[in-house]
Amino acid sequence: MFSDWRAVDTAQSAASIFDITHDQEPTLENYCIALLEKVFTIPQSQLPEFITYQIQLNSDGTTWLNKFEKLLANNEELFISQKALSRFNKLYNIIEKKRTELQASSVKEIKQPTPKRLINADAEDRYFSFFEVKQHVEKMESFNDKILYLNEEIFEYRQADIISINNKLQPYDKQCVQLIEKLQTLRKMRSEIEKEKELEQNNKQTIKKLKFNGNLNQLVDIFYQLSRELFVDGKSFIDASNGDIVNMIVNNFIDKDNNEISPQTVETILKPSRGDKRPKTHKRIDLDNFL
Repeated sequence: MFSDWRAVDTAQSAASIFDITHDQEPTLENYCIALLEKVFTIPQSQLPEFITYQIQLNSDGTTWLNKFEKLLANNEELFISQKALSRFNKLYNIIEKKRTELQASSVKEIKQPTPKRLINADAEDRYFSFFEVKQHVEKMESFNDKILYLNEEIFEYRQADIISINNKLQPYDKQCVQLIEKLQTLRKMRSEIEKEKELEQNNKQTIKKLKFNGNLNQLVDIFYQLSRELFVDGKSFIDASNGDIVNMIVNNFIDKDNNEISPQTVETILKPSRGDKRPKTHKRIDLDNFL
């Protein structure tokens, strides 16, 4: 059972409600009896504080919790007879939580010393390692905090009384400045990309393409006539290059099957030498009759 336990004589108790007190010989059996009596008398709301108090009295809190859990298990019938199963279950939950907390606090991060080859410079009271700085910056979430930290490091380095410099590495402050420039450039690029995505999304939402239910070559031929065959005051009705017309059709129309229109197909139909791709006379939409 308990290898490390503490109980105080009732007459010598400091009057803490969490003390395990006894009026008899301080034996392990009497300690267990007094401990069980205590868990029945303490208000349930104070049980977490009671267990924390007992853990602090013992050199090995986890071992005490394990022994306490075994004591409860061996006396489960007592809780049943006292109609105190809710107290019994709560004690188990508290034990599990406290054990998890103790295990977490016992795990300490072992930090490996930075190799000398990764230290840029040594000063009177510290060393400067861009390797460490970069690792620290990568863990930071706030862009402003990163920039502030790097500038503080630059200031510290330039004000420090440098004892030795590693000439195999770039100057510490120069590397910090380069990292600042990189972060600022990437932030600007991300911002521009986000703006472009937002603009594209807005365009998709606001511009609905028109569906042309005729053949595609009929649609393209309309623009061909207006730009190459039909004139007003000596000028074509549409003053545009083939590229402009291609973009106009592709960006504003879909075909009769609701498919996007291929710019290469439109460009081919617009070529003067590819009359075979444009509609035959009887299928052509003759705009001359409307103008």
